[in-house]
Amino acid sequence: MDTSVRSPAWPRRVLALAVLALLAICPSLVAAGPAQGATIDTSASYVLVNRNSGKTLDVYNRATSDGAPLVQWARNDGANQQWQFVDSGGGYYRLRSSLSGKVVDVSGRSTADGADVIQYTDKNATNQQFQVVDTDSGYVKLINRNSGKALEVWEWSTADGGRISQYADLGGANQQWQLVRLTSYPDPGYVTGDITVHDPEVTKKPDGTYLLAHTGDNIALKTSSDRTAWRNAGVAFPGGASWTHAYTNGSNTLWAPDITYVNGKYYMYYAASTFGSNHSGIFLATSTTGASGSWTNQGLVIESTTSDNWNAIDPNLVIDDQGRWWLDFGSFWSGIKMVQLDPATGKRLDGTIRSISGRNGGATEAPFIYRHGGYYYQFVSFDLCCKGASSTYRIMVGRSTSVTGPYVDRNGTAMTSGGGTQVLAGHGSIHGPGHQAVLADNDGDVLFYHWYADDGSSRLGINKLGWDGAGWPYVY
Repeated sequence: MDTSVRSPAWPRRVLALAVLALLAICPSLVAAGPAQGATIDTSASYVLVNRNSGKTLDVYNRATSDGAPLVQWARNDGANQQWQFVDSGGGYYRLRSSLSGKVVDVSGRSTADGADVIQYTDKNATNQQFQVVDTDSGYVKLINRNSGKALEVWEWSTADGGRISQYADLGGANQQWQLVRLTSYPDPGYVTGDITVHDPEVTKKPDGTYLLAHTGDNIALKTSSDRTAWRNAGVAFPGGASWTHAYTNGSNTLWAPDITYVNGKYYMYYAASTFGSNHSGIFLATSTTGASGSWTNQGLVIESTTSDNWNAIDPNLVIDDQGRWWLDFGSFWSGIKMVQLDPATGKRLDGTIRSISGRNGGATEAPFIYRHGGYYYQFVSFDLCCKGASSTYRIMVGRSTSVTGPYVDRNGTAMTSGGGTQVLAGHGSIHGPGHQAVLADNDGDVLFYHWYADDGSSRLGINKLGWDGAGWPYVY
């Protein structure tokens, strides 16, 4: 949060007197009435962008508790920056957080200038109700019903963490907000058969059928002839994978396989680890058919230890436009890393480890790099996986003209500084979509991922991936 020293109050008083004098001359300026520039859709989610700072209304530190402060932060479209307008009647609305389900609240029902603005359990109280009032150029003011004061960024801050407060309505740019309606996300496409998966990755076989590998004991395999009906196809290592046990505490459960068909052979990179540990290893196996039992262990590619500040899991092979091989990987710690591979062996070419994205130790993992047009797109999953219907995974993206970066999001924020543009998030009964992969198919680009149902089960998600006029991906 922004705890900087407040500037003197006298500029406020001068501005307030000037406004009062103007209103005396022109009383028609007193009220602008209900917003005309922003049509409120109570079924939609919005991001609220401050006119002065360009930053968004945000629940600080993704808190879900009563009393958590509201701040401004660089836009990332996370659930803690998404708000739904709930009709309170009489032209007033409550602003409900998509993350916590709590609403914007003037703390303690205060009517004072500078009062703290927090989130709190929805009581439909007047200090939780706001009128949406037009200003100009598509911006609105949010006037609290209890105090009659405007929601603002305190002292015109432009910093991440600048606090949100209320103040007498002076019409300043720090009291004006743009309501950016988020595009609603489609449900996963129709799939049938054996669709219980976690961390899916898909390649297309020479015969036109599909081979899917996913997290499970000894790497679980599935196949499909039409991308709709899926059936179990055994496991990659029916005899177990004893060579990984030093990383799994003896378990045969292996994570996040990445499978690619290239040079007449299937290459599968996969991870061995345990939850919460960064004593992890990424291994390579190859096969000429992809069938259960046909995979040959090619050994360890890279490992991380508890003394490292990165984690060797969630591998992804990317081959750039020059034919060079790269492996991107990582989870939490210092973020997503990349190493170069030798195409002749599939193993590391040198000792260089590059950083290509991160959230200062925050939740980001499951990288997947896909080339489209003149860009490489780095897809990652933000927030929390593996919590069933409580999972908050969401798919983010940035892009670069170079496979090694720097990657930036739509707003130009570097992915190494926490940037990322949201592509898909939970909605309705679709919880925590993530651990994504993209496949170029005959009918276009296809996004694969897992998601959680209300009963906590993880399921296969498939959607088409389109590209807008600026070259950014969207799901449909």
